[in-house]
Order: sequence, then structure tokens, then C-alpha cells
Amino acid sequence: MDLIARDYSRDLQLEGVARELATSRRQLQRAFAEIGRTSFRDELAKVRMHHARALLAADSIPVRSVAASVGYHQPAQFAKSFRRHHGQAPSTYRKQSRMSGASAACVA
Repeated sequence: MDLIARDYSRDLQLEGVARELATSRRQLQRAFAEIGRTSFRDELAKVRMHHARALLAADSIPVRSVAASVGYHQPAQFAKSFRRHHGQAPSTYRKQSRMSGASAACVA
């Protein structure tokens, strides 16, 4: 979990992570299932999506740059994953977060 949290933007693959941790691919899969009640892939996506939301809300960098900074080589794959996790496109999320931020600033 720490490795994913630290290196989420790298091209992490289960096989390579298992090798870095000096364990087998199967042992690592089993550990995620038993301890985390998740899979390596799901945990990696969750961490990446958390960071993507923060970037989309805070910065005005293009969505494709957000995708690259959280470890996706294909912006379309990033958008698909973001939609699956958050129920909306990254650009829609960005617009809504900016609108809610502007509303909060008006209230303050």
C-alpha cells in the first residue's frame, strides 16, 4: 500500500511490484485480497483517482496532463477510469468543483 501511495504515477505492474517487495505475484494478490479486501489494480486506481480529483479541482492544467501525472499514458483510458470511479467526466468534475468553489467564495 505504501509503495502504491508513493509511486502511483509510475507505470506500476503487479509483477514488478511483487519483485520489488521480494514476493511472488500470487502472494501479493492474496495479501491484497485478505488484508485490504481489494486488488492491486483497484487500489492503484483508487489512489490515482484521489490525486486526479485534487489536481482537477486545484489546477488549470489540461486533463491530458492530469492523466499523465497520475500514471495514465492514454487520456481516454484515464477519462474512462475517472468516469467509472466518480460518475462523471474529468472535465465535468473540474467545472463543478470550480463552480462550487466560486459559490463558497461568494458566501465567505
